[in-house]
Amino acid sequence: MKAVSIQAFGDPDGLVVIDAPDPAPAPGQVLIATEAIGVGGVDAVIRRGTLGGYGFRAGIIPGSEVAGRVTAVGDGVDRAWIGRAVWAFTGVGGGYAELAVAALDDITALPDGLSPVDAVTLGSAAPVAHFALAHGRFAPGESVLVRGAAGSIGVTAVQLAARAGAGRIAVTTSSPERGKRLRQLGATTVLDRSGETGGEFDVILDIVGGAGLPGFLDRLADNGRLVAVGVVGGYPPADFGMSLMRAFQRSRSFATFSLNTVPVPARNAVRADELAAAARGDLLPVVHDVLDLSEAAQAHRRMDAGEVFGRIVLRA
Repeated sequence: MKAVSIQAFGDPDGLVVIDAPDPAPAPGQVLIATEAIGVGGVDAVIRRGTLGGYGFRAGIIPGSEVAGRVTAVGDGVDRAWIGRAVWAFTGVGGGYAELAVAALDDITALPDGLSPVDAVTLGSAAPVAHFALAHGRFAPGESVLVRGAAGSIGVTAVQLAARAGAGRIAVTTSSPERGKRLRQLGATTVLDRSGETGGEFDVILDIVGGAGLPGFLDRLADNGRLVAVGVVGGYPPADFGMSLMRAFQRSRSFATFSLNTVPVPARNAVRADELAAAARGDLLPVVHDVLDLSEAAQAHRRMDAGEVFGRIVLRA
């Protein structure tokens, strides 16, 4: 099969198309002929080598979510899955390929009317956004700020917050055009990156991290909660928690969130619900572009340049 491998960590040129052995499903797994592959921020973080301490080695095939049709099943899996269109989480890698394997617990059948491209645009992003808002104890009527709102998690979080009755939804963005598109998705306040604060917020979802994170802790209202959902901008300063300590009497709080901590049945149920909502037109998958698998390096260059709104999808 054709696949894309990280031959060298660093810039996107380290992503190389290779011929790789066809995988076979182990017991409890399915084999999927991929039709769409999601390109996520975590893929770029892994490619840069930022997470080298987590055991990633040169030669890994990146990518954690695909959509396509099941072509074979391992022992213990009902053969009725063969031929079905599914979304799948492939783990820490293996997605940038023509064939991928996934555990039965990590697949979701696609509803009628939802394309594989739309499935990988929402399959991870929608549950992350849903449970991150819940982790921040968001309640209807509260104000929400989404930092890094132009990515797939951000644009989905804006829609979910609006759907759940947020009193005010602010977003950070880099251009008036992006601001206009985010307003169309439900944002009520658009902030640029020049330091405009937009007041204080009950819940902040931070997908960026990096050196700017402490400044967003300072934007929390009394009892406000900031949930770090990603670190696409790198890790925050080691002393970032001092911002909370200096405002001790305001009872602000900070938390991280990973979908890994959500029980499998719960996250699969939410994913199925959100994919069904997309099929009905109640949730919009925002696709920036669809590129061939061989253009994975180009997809990463565009992410690194900050020009992606929504998600880039690879086509196998």
